[in-house]
Amino acid sequence: MNGLTQVQVQIQAAFKQLPGNKGFAFGLFLTATLAAAAKMIAELPGFQVFGPLVLAIVLGMAYRHFAGGVPAAAGAGISFASKTLLRAGIVLLGMRLNLGDIVSAGPRVLAIDIIHIAVTIPFVAWIASRLGTSRNLGLLTACGTAICGAAAVAAISPQLKAKEEETAAAAAVVAILGTIFTLLYTLLYPVLGMSASGYGIFSGSTLHEVAHVLAAAAPGGREAVDMAVVVKLARVAMLVPVALLLGMWSARKSRKSGIDGTATKTPVAIPWFIFGFLAVSAIHTTGLVPEEAASALVTAAYLLIAMAMAGLGLGVDVKMFRRLGPKAFAAGLAGSVLLTAIGFGLVHLLGLAQG
Repeated sequence: MNGLTQVQVQIQAAFKQLPGNKGFAFGLFLTATLAAAAKMIAELPGFQVFGPLVLAIVLGMAYRHFAGGVPAAAGAGISFASKTLLRAGIVLLGMRLNLGDIVSAGPRVLAIDIIHIAVTIPFVAWIASRLGTSRNLGLLTACGTAICGAAAVAAISPQLKAKEEETAAAAAVVAILGTIFTLLYTLLYPVLGMSASGYGIFSGSTLHEVAHVLAAAAPGGREAVDMAVVVKLARVAMLVPVALLLGMWSARKSRKSGIDGTATKTPVAIPWFIFGFLAVSAIHTTGLVPEEAASALVTAAYLLIAMAMAGLGLGVDVKMFRRLGPKAFAAGLAGSVLLTAIGFGLVHLLGLAQG
């Protein structure tokens, strides 16, 4: 018996002796530890573009794989992190959004975001279905590509009642693609012929995670970064209507005919946490919350969401990810290429490239 197997046996034996409440606490402790580790790794050179959310998923998957599984007693705490803390984190994330900045960006910038989302989501979902992925995995990959990466995947997942492995696979795929395109943008910036503002609009309207946008816009200087963040957060705001629409669509699709031929009604899942996100955004927009406090709340939001991502990773079998990931990656790649092409064209067509 090797050392790793001995550790696994000892952990499992110890957990058999734990009452449920201690197991719950350990589940939360485990996700919090993985989330903290992900945040520290994300601050290391070369890892910033991945972001703590995706790194938390990877660490969770690695823990499950190398430890030979997760003790059953910890399941309740991990589930609490993956669901309840996820919703709380998304609500607090509204402190990052200033609705006034989005309005001041102008109708052309908002139009670009809307067009990107309206085109990319159905395109990626269609490609994914043609490749044989599940409906939920295709939609999660599409939303992550079109809106805001892993955060969008996490927010949309409850609306679709997606499986944990689908959510984790989509979040990881979108992060990998975002990293690839971030590096590509950085290399191409000198030859794109855009102003700093135009490049910021292009980056913010087409890249996946906020971390990707910040990294890609950096070569354009502060003006590019500021514009990229505003445009990106405008896309984040689109999460609210998209989540509502997908929730209603999913409820309609899940209505099945009974044995007697009558249809069973499935109620629409109301994403109250999305409304919380919008309400917190509105509070932040009023300026009543000091920026220091708002920044602290955003940090807390990312910690909670990272704990949720770690919980998702703990529930994912690496073998299953290998089965789900490649097709979702191909669909996301096609969507990312389309998004980049449309974004580049719209920035020039609307006269924003040299703005």
